[in-house]
Amino acid sequence: MRILVVGAGATGGYFGGRLAQAGRDVTFLVRPKRAEQLRARGLQIVSPHGDVTLTPQLVTPDDVSSAYDVVLLAVKAYALESAMDDLAPAVGSGTMILPFLNGMRHIDELAARFGDAAVLGGVCVVATNLDDAARIVQLAEIQQLTYGERDGTSSARIHALDALLQGAGFEARSSTRIMQAMWEKWVMLASLGAITCSMRGTIGEVEAVPGGADLALGMLAECTAVASASGYSPSDEFLTRTTGALTAHGSGLASSMYRDLQQGRSVEVDQILGDLLDRARAHGVPAPLLTAAFVQLSIYQRRLTKGS
Repeated sequence: MRILVVGAGATGGYFGGRLAQAGRDVTFLVRPKRAEQLRARGLQIVSPHGDVTLTPQLVTPDDVSSAYDVVLLAVKAYALESAMDDLAPAVGSGTMILPFLNGMRHIDELAARFGDAAVLGGVCVVATNLDDAARIVQLAEIQQLTYGERDGTSSARIHALDALLQGAGFEARSSTRIMQAMWEKWVMLASLGAITCSMRGTIGEVEAVPGGADLALGMLAECTAVASASGYSPSDEFLTRTTGALTAHGSGLASSMYRDLQQGRSVEVDQILGDLLDRARAHGVPAPLLTAAFVQLSIYQRRLTKGS
């Protein structure tokens, strides 16, 4: 099966690189500037699971001329529209689009563009970033991909995809409850992003001050209420685990949105917090803490946009 990885950034580059390292037929769809970097230096991964430098197969948007079996999409949510334009020639009648974006809005946008049947559900758990040398640096050992049909069926194409992704050096598993998994990840990301970005600190730094842990739990409660009103109540196991993670003493945990904020980059405020607030309003769920975090980050994002 031919895999097209859209982008070779921190997430797509990592999992696509591991798949290529394991001998899968992987091509990266990249913009010309990133293509120049990769041709000059290779795709470099620095990881507790082993460093590697690969010479990847590359195409730029003007070069895509045939359909792929799998399109692995792991761009930032605010880059989705341009990414869809770039990958459109790679989508055929049997192509599986496997997105690993944050939130849920991208599912509707992909389905509207390429058809509901083409779009799978996916959850990615990994902590990576690009350093100043454009290397992909893995910050923690966890590395998981979960995927499945959004209607909960166990299809022949999911079995084929699962076989393709196994044995590539990371945890991969199919799920018949992928929408539940996507919603739970969204609740975690929104809670973590809202608290670390609005307070400008890691979980340990927030927990260390009076009222910090209560504020984090208030964020989690609001996100949980929205998910429940939308028909995807988080499980007790998830809530116990997430409560512990958001209040852990001395924890260095922070969201990727917070890391982007620290580095002066664009943040996924509309997709992670804004879309959740839209659903809160639609269901009549009050969310004052999330609203405050959304407003603050929206001001930051507007200033960044005007400055560019």
